[in-house]
Amino acid sequence: MLIITLAISAMGMLQIYSATRDTVWEDAWWRQGLWLCVGFVLLWVFARLDYHTVISQAFVIYGISLAGLAAVAVFGRTVFGAKRWIALPFFNLQVSEFVKITILLLVARYLTEMKTERIELRDLVKLGLLVGVPFFMVVRQPDLGTALTYLPMFAIGVFLARLRWQYVVAGVLLFALVLPLAWMFVLKDYQKARLATFVDPSQDPRGSGYQLIQSKIAVGAGGMWGKGVTHGTQTKLRFLPVPHTDFIFSAFAEEHGFVGVVVMLGLYFLLLMQVVQNAQAAPDRAGMYLCMGVAALLLFHLLVNIGMVVGRMPVTGIPLPLMSYGGSNILSIFTMLGLVNSVRLWRFVG
Repeated sequence: MLIITLAISAMGMLQIYSATRDTVWEDAWWRQGLWLCVGFVLLWVFARLDYHTVISQAFVIYGISLAGLAAVAVFGRTVFGAKRWIALPFFNLQVSEFVKITILLLVARYLTEMKTERIELRDLVKLGLLVGVPFFMVVRQPDLGTALTYLPMFAIGVFLARLRWQYVVAGVLLFALVLPLAWMFVLKDYQKARLATFVDPSQDPRGSGYQLIQSKIAVGAGGMWGKGVTHGTQTKLRFLPVPHTDFIFSAFAEEHGFVGVVVMLGLYFLLLMQVVQNAQAAPDRAGMYLCMGVAALLLFHLLVNIGMVVGRMPVTGIPLPLMSYGGSNILSIFTMLGLVNSVRLWRFVG
């Protein structure tokens, strides 16, 4: 797992260097390197900790996370109309990224401590409310993309807890009823525009459809072998928006082509299989819930980010794990991978 993580992270650093060369962000690649170094320290620390000890503090961490989200609402830094960060001396802290760890631990503890063999409606509602509080706090920032990443960990947890099919049907019907209300009262205008242009980007090629159109051009321009590092025209000529964060896959596909994308996706597949293998080898349900929660989160990030840049998903601010630039995301992912390794390292301890 460490070798695979290193390989993906190195590819990300190289692409960030290429995408930000000769721009105001040209120091982003070495900043990413610093965050990766800190991330590896966190991975090592959490791998050495007994994951049972960490899970036992889930509700304490949950309270701290809610306080952090409240602090963002009061003291947060507003960028492009969204209040998502707390400005610190050395970097901007995105608390919502670390809430992913909180949801992971919360779901694992709650489901492990259930007294029944199968999750009942009462437990499902309680856990849903616990996850729903930070979810809606993040939606109000607004940051719907990050908030949506909390749901896969909740969903895989209740599925593994033997969710009754009747609850699934009821949940689908409830979602269908709530969707029109969410469209009218929850989604912002720019989010509605993204959904509309996802169906047909040509409706607004210079506005809300611009990102998707340029992204698809970049992916297609890579061909079989790509144009080479620092030679991507869509990236170099700045047609591709934020090529070192949300659209880093597009920049990578343009410069490394179909072959490079296959190699990258192969590494992600191996990483996911390593996490799932740790879940299979987990000595108890807590370890299994922990590992499968991380696997679900990583898979969701991959499907949404890559689907977004090739026009199969609406444009959302969900980064590509281990590759997109961003300190908070890197640190949260490495912390979770450390917990996965803790499950493996502690499987022989009675």
